[in-house]
Amino acid sequence: MNPRQFRWPALAAALLLAATAATAQNYPSRPVRFVVPYAPGGSTDTLARAIGTTLSDHLGQQVVVDNRAGANGDIGMTIVAKAPPDGYSIVLGYIANLAIGPSLYAKMPYDPVRDFASITQVAGASNIFVTHPSLPAKNFKEFIAYTKANPKKVSFASAGVASVGHLTGELLNDMAGIDMLHIPYKGSGQAISDLVGGHIKVMISGMASTLPHVRSGKLVGIVTTGLKRTPATPEIPTIAETYPGFESSSWFGVLAPAGTPKPVIARLNADIHKSLQDPAVVKRLAGVGFEITYGTPEQFTAYIKSEMKKWAKVVKASGATPG
Repeated sequence: MNPRQFRWPALAAALLLAATAATAQNYPSRPVRFVVPYAPGGSTDTLARAIGTTLSDHLGQQVVVDNRAGANGDIGMTIVAKAPPDGYSIVLGYIANLAIGPSLYAKMPYDPVRDFASITQVAGASNIFVTHPSLPAKNFKEFIAYTKANPKKVSFASAGVASVGHLTGELLNDMAGIDMLHIPYKGSGQAISDLVGGHIKVMISGMASTLPHVRSGKLVGIVTTGLKRTPATPEIPTIAETYPGFESSSWFGVLAPAGTPKPVIARLNADIHKSLQDPAVVKRLAGVGFEITYGTPEQFTAYIKSEMKKWAKVVKASGATPG
C-alpha cells in the first residue's frame, strides 16, 4: 500500500489540531454571545446578567446576553447546540431544559449531554410560592385549607409547561391532596406582571424575579420549596415543614456546543468562577435567593446525568404531561 495514503490523513489531523490550538490560544478575539433561553425578567435572565457583567472584564471581550425565549427554553438551547463549537456561543442551561424535559417529551430538538459541552454549574435556588394579596389565604396552612374547600377553582401559574414551577405544583397537588389547575406562560416575566396586576392569584417561581415584589408588599410569599429555609427569606417556611421530604429546587449551569476545544472550555470555566467570586455578584445573587455553586466540567456533566434520572421518576410519579 502506498505510504502516501497514510500521510494525508495524518497531515490533515495535525493541521486541524494546530488550528484548534491556535484558536484556543487566541480566544476570545471577539464578543461572546451568552444565550438565555427565556424572556427578560426571570431568574435565568437575572443570573446571566449578573455573571455577564464581570465575565466581560475577565475575558477581555464583551459578553452579550441574548434572550431567546420560546418552547420552554428549547429554542435558545437549540440555537447554541447547533452553533459553531468555537466558544463564541454559550448558554445558561436550566434544570427544566437539561433534566426534566427529556422525561416529559417523547422527542426533544437536542440531547442535554450529547449536544453540549459542560462548562460549569453556577447556582442553585429554592423556588417560592407567591400569591396576590387579594387571595383570602395569607399563609400556607390557610392556602391548603382554602384550596381543598375550592377544588379546581384555584389556578397556579408557572414559566411554562415542564418548568420547575409546573412540576412543583403537580407534586404539591399529589402530596397535599389538593387540585390546583396549571396555567402555563411563555416565561416568568409576563406571568409575574399578571400576578402583580391581580389577573392571576398564585404562582410558583424563582426567587430572583419575585422577591422584590414580596418585599414591596405587592405579593405575598407563603412558602419556599427547598428542604431548608433560605438565607434570603428566613422568615418564610418551607413546604417540607408541613409535608416532610418535599423538595423542588432549581439549578443552573453554563454550556457550549459539543466539540468546543477543551482549552476554551477551561478558560470559560476559570473566568466564570472568577465572576462568581466577585463580591458585588455574590451580594447581588444572595439577595435574590441564589446559592452559588461551581466545579469542573466533568462534575457538571455527571450532575446533569444524575438529575435526569431523578426527575424521570418525579415526572412519572406526578403524572405531569406536556399539554
